[in-house]
Amino acid sequence: MALPDFGAEGQERLQAARVLLIGAGGLGSPAALYLAAAGVGTLGLVDPDKVELSNLQRQILHGTKDVGRPKVQSGAESLAGINPHVRVQTYHESFTAAGALQRTLGWHVVIDGSDNFSTRYASNDACVAHGIPNVYGSVWRFEGQISVFDPARGGPCYRCLNPEAPAPGTVPGCNEAGVLGVVPGLVGMMQALEAIKLITGVGQPMVGRLLHLDALAMKFREFHLRRDPQCRRCAPGRSKLPIVEEGTSCAFSPGMTDKDDISVQDLAGRRASSEAYVLLDVREDWELEAASLQPCLHIPLNQVTARSREIPRDIPVYVICHGGVRSAHAVELLGSEGYDNVLNVRGGIAAWSEEVDASVPSY
Repeated sequence: MALPDFGAEGQERLQAARVLLIGAGGLGSPAALYLAAAGVGTLGLVDPDKVELSNLQRQILHGTKDVGRPKVQSGAESLAGINPHVRVQTYHESFTAAGALQRTLGWHVVIDGSDNFSTRYASNDACVAHGIPNVYGSVWRFEGQISVFDPARGGPCYRCLNPEAPAPGTVPGCNEAGVLGVVPGLVGMMQALEAIKLITGVGQPMVGRLLHLDALAMKFREFHLRRDPQCRRCAPGRSKLPIVEEGTSCAFSPGMTDKDDISVQDLAGRRASSEAYVLLDVREDWELEAASLQPCLHIPLNQVTARSREIPRDIPVYVICHGGVRSAHAVELLGSEGYDNVLNVRGGIAAWSEEVDASVPSY
């Protein structure tokens, strides 16, 4: 309250504010903690997941005692410990296009800390429809980005910057690509700062600007963004209903059926038989070092098309990754190359560790 231009009025605005955080993970954790500490009156947490041990190097809203618990539950307890006066509303569910309009209704600011494209597009579309600012953040290994998408303030929306979602399976998540835990901490704190500025009217929110962080060099670059007059979401006259982006979440790709995959139990049977086959592992090098099934042919997903000649056509090919997403995409790529005897290993090596052989490390 001693801050110039902030004062008691700014603190009262925070107390009356309602902020919805989509994701209680690497970005949502620091954002939620700092907003609760700042005195934001009501925080909403949306997350369908449970806490896993591998989350804890970056998802500081949770601790080892919370492993296996819903993130929204452990997150609410942590926030109450920071500020017992904050009202926390929890939604243990996925944020989808079908429910986006209802879930964002009545909130003043939305902070998008999601880790998949279907959620990002759904939150963008709902915020545009309600005229709510969407505080965007994302991380990739040692890099991060942050912006405020708010056409109501004259800025662009997320679709102005990224009109089309990438093909499913082509962009790995944090568990696959890796991320230095401090990086989402930095980005999440900046998201909290932008939310505070939007609520109180202090400073200049990052509307129409995108900040890129290179943590290894500790350098920031700012890019100026403009609205797309043909944007399928925020251009005048467009529908207010969120657009469903097919195949952009962490699920099998469109067109995949049970005939296109094989269970880990069936794979174990094939490995025990004398049948000739190839196990194609499309994970990254570090993942193969962490856990693998041998023998295998290792070709990372981004090299599958270029190195397809290394893959035999005359025997069955079983494609495996960590959870089944990248391998499903590899099956589609090989199908387009004329391969007709390629199956995706459903659930990937994670399912193998859990259901077949616990001696194979999980990560």
